[in-house]
Amino acid sequence: MKLILSTLSFVCTTALGQAAEPAKLKLHWAKNMLTISGRQLPGKEIKIHYLEAYCRDNSQTTDWGRHTVVGHKTRLISRSDDGSQLNLHCDVNDGVTVEHVITASHDEVDFALTAHNPTARRSEAHWAQPCIRVGKFNGTGADATADKYAYIKKSFVYLDGKRAMMPTQDWATEARYIPGQVWAGPGVPRTDVNPRPLHPDVPSNGLIGCFSGDGSMIFATAFEPYQELFQGVIRCLHSDFRLGSLAPSETLKIKGKIYLVKNDEAALLKRYHNDFPGHKALHSKRRQR
Repeated sequence: MKLILSTLSFVCTTALGQAAEPAKLKLHWAKNMLTISGRQLPGKEIKIHYLEAYCRDNSQTTDWGRHTVVGHKTRLISRSDDGSQLNLHCDVNDGVTVEHVITASHDEVDFALTAHNPTARRSEAHWAQPCIRVGKFNGTGADATADKYAYIKKSFVYLDGKRAMMPTQDWATEARYIPGQVWAGPGVPRTDVNPRPLHPDVPSNGLIGCFSGDGSMIFATAFEPYQELFQGVIRCLHSDFRLGSLAPSETLKIKGKIYLVKNDEAALLKRYHNDFPGHKALHSKRRQR
């Protein structure tokens, strides 16, 4: 009898543990759009133009289509049966190849990229743009408001060591293309970023994000290495990863995260610093004018 009760207790405990395990987010990619979906997400899904573009240097004041964009093609290599992992392959027009392993848990999406230049020429691509559409998540999607920029007031970066809600102090308003806002990463030439208004400050960490519409969750993203943080014009936020013009035969590992977590900023920052330990040394609090 004791054996039966013990067995039943074990079975019940195991079943409860399995039932309590959070469901993984689902990933889907087609026609250059990556979709993250899950019942736990405000808005139920986040769409990402993945990838929007690979980009040349000397881009801050030049024509986007004629100069900046290096063409590319992306194809799906595989998708796991449970939809939690994708493998993509990019062929950049200058010969660079980029392999993408994208893996979802219940509250984050991990990006592990390998860029390689198999050619005898230095690559033209200095950086690339995953364009993350956050309108549905923060309650300001097209179904909720006609104001394409309402999401800005729920969005943030980190300046001078603390969270700065947008529009931040010293918000830039002039550029070749407007509106928008760009923060050049530490050490990145300010001539080599998106041709939108360029903020005078360098971020004090690599996170950019927003709060959900109901205030219960935070979206945030970071990449390493990164070129810029960017608030765009399609209800989007970017951490645009850096390639740095790969030399012939050079290979570069790039990592990134999308966090979709409970509204606990201290926990998010702790997790970010654990995931990107090199960012602490990278970032400074100095201003650039």
